[in-house]
Amino acid sequence: MGWLAAGEGYEISLVDGKVAARSVRTRGKQLKTLPKALREHPEVERLRRFAEWLDRHAAACVAQVDAWMVSSLPVPAGLLGRVWADEAWQIALRDLVVVGDDPDEPGFLRDVSESGELRVVNLDGETVKLSAETVTFPHPVLLPDLEDLREFAAELELTQRVEQVYRATWVKPAEAELAPKATAVQEFSGGRYASRFRIAARAESLGYRVSGGYATCRVRDGGRTAEAAMWIGEPYWDGQSETGSLNWQDENGRGIALREVGPVAWSEGMRMAAALYAGRTVENG
Repeated sequence: MGWLAAGEGYEISLVDGKVAARSVRTRGKQLKTLPKALREHPEVERLRRFAEWLDRHAAACVAQVDAWMVSSLPVPAGLLGRVWADEAWQIALRDLVVVGDDPDEPGFLRDVSESGELRVVNLDGETVKLSAETVTFPHPVLLPDLEDLREFAAELELTQRVEQVYRATWVKPAEAELAPKATAVQEFSGGRYASRFRIAARAESLGYRVSGGYATCRVRDGGRTAEAAMWIGEPYWDGQSETGSLNWQDENGRGIALREVGPVAWSEGMRMAAALYAGRTVENG
């Protein structure tokens, strides 16, 4: 953004998200710190509030795109055309794998026109136009060419603001490998923490919801909502606590048999459980 007059002999602007100042007397050289005379200036305060709003807006864009991706929701291409001019939306969307009418033709999103026509780079390295009424940003566990996409992304040195191709995924075992009535996974049970508070704090820092004695992750998978829930200990318990079993529930709170858990809900639930188990206390030796 441009520089604004603030106080006698100074101008201010946002540089890398922070309020910076320069002196008119020194031919516009940016100062290392904000002068004391400007710290309480009304223009500085307004610019600080604007910077905070930009941070919240950027975080909201990332959260929305992440929700589209995790649930593989159809997104109107025209909507992408309208928001693309906003830098925060561009950063959240650029380089994500996107598909249109043909799910077997994925590509990395590079640009969107005002009319909603997408420019993508496909696995052949060609930049092609994608015209579709709606598009999806598939969850990585649903991408049949995931390994090829990962290799190509590394080759192009692409960086995704919303974690997609490099997102940790867990493929659901074949139905025959799961007991017919099994409802819980014990693989990540027994992760000991000094307190239940620390497990909850880790869960919340990773973006998961804590409700009662569980850390939860809600996902829309295949047209229905499923919530993965992992036991983390009784609320308000101040002693040592351990991670427990992982199970899934439908939107009415009824348990879902493991055989009936969708691939995305399975992967996201296991991802949550693995992340919480990884933060456990590990004793030397």
